[in-house]
Amino acid sequence: MILPSTTATAAKHQAADVALLPIGSFEQHGAHLPLATDSLIAGLIAERIASAYDLLLLPTIPISCSHEHEGLLAGTTSIRASTLYTLVNDIADSLERQGIHRLALISGHGGNYVLSNVAQEASASRTRRMLVYPSSADWNAARTAAGCELTASEDMHAGEGETSILLHAAPSQVGDYKRADHRADHRPDLLLHGVEAYAPNGVIGQPSLASAEKGRSLLDALTNQFAARLEQLRAAPIGHST
Repeated sequence: MILPSTTATAAKHQAADVALLPIGSFEQHGAHLPLATDSLIAGLIAERIASAYDLLLLPTIPISCSHEHEGLLAGTTSIRASTLYTLVNDIADSLERQGIHRLALISGHGGNYVLSNVAQEASASRTRRMLVYPSSADWNAARTAAGCELTASEDMHAGEGETSILLHAAPSQVGDYKRADHRADHRPDLLLHGVEAYAPNGVIGQPSLASAEKGRSLLDALTNQFAARLEQLRAAPIGHST
């Protein structure tokens, strides 16, 4: 995970109207992917988007709400949802003081449900606008474009999609993924019992289907698809709170 190298002088000349905040996690991803997988992927997506649309790239938040993974394997570390809520809002406050009123949260971890509430409340204030990207629909569209065989729900964790992205961008971080498949399509009480109840090996999906080419195509599609979301973010008016 590489920190943004933008200088203060470059940021001043850039005068970006939109900032990108990648948010990952530090959680188990089976035996074949690193604990920092979600942070790596969020950072990769955000880097691509920032470059494509000339937006301000912020450092990745590397630890978030991964409580459903605790107790499985080792290493998973979480913060409270209230802590993530406060952290994102504090960052948005700081951006607003320097004239940036639009923020895109680039989420690499689907378990950060609180981000939807943060964006909802921020946008309702009308003094700032915020969105969360990619959504499940965004991921499924990207998966179709990349030729992935499974949906985002079927391939929820450490599967075809995530493994493909790291095979493309960080192949040295990928272990033996060919024999790590575990399907658990029906997970009605995931938040109650955690991932351990449905996936003892920590995987929900089929990493054996992964390829570096799919990973490159996924990043390309997610970058291209962001154009429509950016247009909406910029179109939302900024004014006084209601």
